[in-house]
Amino acid sequence: MKLCDILVHVDQSPRAQMRLDIAAALARQHGAHLTALQVIDVAMPVMALGDGGGGAVIAELMEQMRQSALAAGLKLKTAFEAALAREGIMGEWRQVEGTTPEILALHGRYADLLVLCQDDPESDSAGLLEAVVFDSGRPVLAIPFAGNFKSIGKRVLVGWNASREASRALHDALPLIAKAETATVFLANPKRGLDGHGEEPGADIARHLARHGMKAEVAKAIADDVPDSALLLNHASDMGADLLVMGAYGHSRLREFILGGMTRSLLREMTVPVLLSH
Repeated sequence: MKLCDILVHVDQSPRAQMRLDIAAALARQHGAHLTALQVIDVAMPVMALGDGGGGAVIAELMEQMRQSALAAGLKLKTAFEAALAREGIMGEWRQVEGTTPEILALHGRYADLLVLCQDDPESDSAGLLEAVVFDSGRPVLAIPFAGNFKSIGKRVLVGWNASREASRALHDALPLIAKAETATVFLANPKRGLDGHGEEPGADIARHLARHGMKAEVAKAIADDVPDSALLLNHASDMGADLLVMGAYGHSRLREFILGGMTRSLLREMTVPVLLSH
């Protein structure tokens, strides 16, 4: 089990270079092919709707936005090619026009890992990460929109609650866990019993990882008055984790996914890169 294809989303945001550098470093570490994808997503400017010039003004503004994005793509492609040369890896540049969440989810289905940025509530990207996690069917590595991350995957923390989503996330992360210096499986307020975490919470999943040749410590925290997400982030800080692995919880209402409380909190409050799977 290894990472062979990594897809990174590049755009005009200030964090695009860091995202690209992280993805390139991961591709080198895993001997993977790296694809950089820029989506030319030109939405109708709201301010143009009230302009007296009508459709002609809107069309002109949208074309200006499109040309600006295409011009930015030249710089992004140059940065991508420099990253390939620096890391000594193979890669492919893609520039596609369309709706960003749909294009990323579609192209992501042909990758082992997608690298995106955490949604910045003050930018136009709100909801992008959530949409790609739920629609691509592939694990997504979310890079926080604040902070610097020189290494990812040396100290891995896995949030474990014995659910389907947690199992999917852990198994998607096995290639990363295999290369980690330390790995910890963390249980927040674990429940004993067959319908919970077993008679010895965490023991079963630790044995499973051991059979994959991976040694993982088990840590628990019990505090009924503290949200599970806070317990998880606190432990990530205490151990100096540089990667958090967790399942993305949610349910579908027709075609709309409604996030579970813990997933919503982690997506809003993450302080380290997070690998999410649904």
